[in-house]
Amino acid sequence: MSVDFKKLKSFVKVVDAGSVSRAADILRTAQPALSQQIAALESHFKHKLLIRSNHGITPTEAGLILYRHAQLLLKQVEQAQTDIEQSSRSVAGRVSIGLATYSASSALSLPLLKAMKARYPDIVIHINDSFGHVLSELIMTGKMDMAVIYGSRPIKGVVLQPLFTEELVLVSPPGSVFKAPEGEALPLSALAEVDLLLPSRGHFLRQMIDESLGRARVTPHVAAEIESVSSLGAAMMDGLGSTILPGSVAASAVGFRGAVVRPLVRPAMTATVSLCVSDHLPLSEPAIAARSVLIEIVQELIREAPFGLQPVPVEIERAPAAL
Repeated sequence: MSVDFKKLKSFVKVVDAGSVSRAADILRTAQPALSQQIAALESHFKHKLLIRSNHGITPTEAGLILYRHAQLLLKQVEQAQTDIEQSSRSVAGRVSIGLATYSASSALSLPLLKAMKARYPDIVIHINDSFGHVLSELIMTGKMDMAVIYGSRPIKGVVLQPLFTEELVLVSPPGSVFKAPEGEALPLSALAEVDLLLPSRGHFLRQMIDESLGRARVTPHVAAEIESVSSLGAAMMDGLGSTILPGSVAASAVGFRGAVVRPLVRPAMTATVSLCVSDHLPLSEPAIAARSVLIEIVQELIREAPFGLQPVPVEIERAPAAL
């Protein structure tokens, strides 16, 4: 039995749903028919693709490989359909872009949407604001085209292109008093006596903060772990503790207006923000266009915002002609 796009789509949906019955409901097909399609794929590739247990369905190593290739093929077919339908008009399609929380990348969403609407009105932009490591996984599996995330160290399955570095600062409630005179930088050793509100340990920013404090031999007192920038600002301004954020976020986010912002030294904390794309899935024409616009906006952000952002030279791939 041959492999066709219908079987591949069914296989991807089963993996995503983690259940044949749930996938059958989503695809509006009979469960036995869906099971036969999976069995046909296993017979064709001569490998077991799925592991069935009481907890649901998970792909085998061979299944993961097929899943990634199937994602690429289905995405290309979808884009081909769009390209054919829009062949007489401008570049069109859908592009998904992730923006990491707690970074200057949060300031990119509105300028990006406005620029894409002006240049490529037939491209639909989907923006996802989530944690850096989750975004890289979405890109690796083909569920997202690109993301702006923290980090520059190699991650399997993706390519990181550094865009800029951010200086981290201590942000405290109004009226906070420290041993160092107001306006002077604080050494990391001073943070041992500060109640801190930080992201959870799964967030790259938290990992970097913990590493920096560890090197300074400081054991932080974490009063709460908060993933929402707005909730973090509210808790900090209410006096529940201080936080460590990029200077760009502290200066631009409404929730931190009136807060006491102090630079950190000995050592200073800096974080690299990178553009993340798949190392095995090619970008579509709309995605190439969006990447070009995104990098332009990043460069403009660096020029206009003196928040401790330092550029990292990048190469811009030529985008398709816009209207």
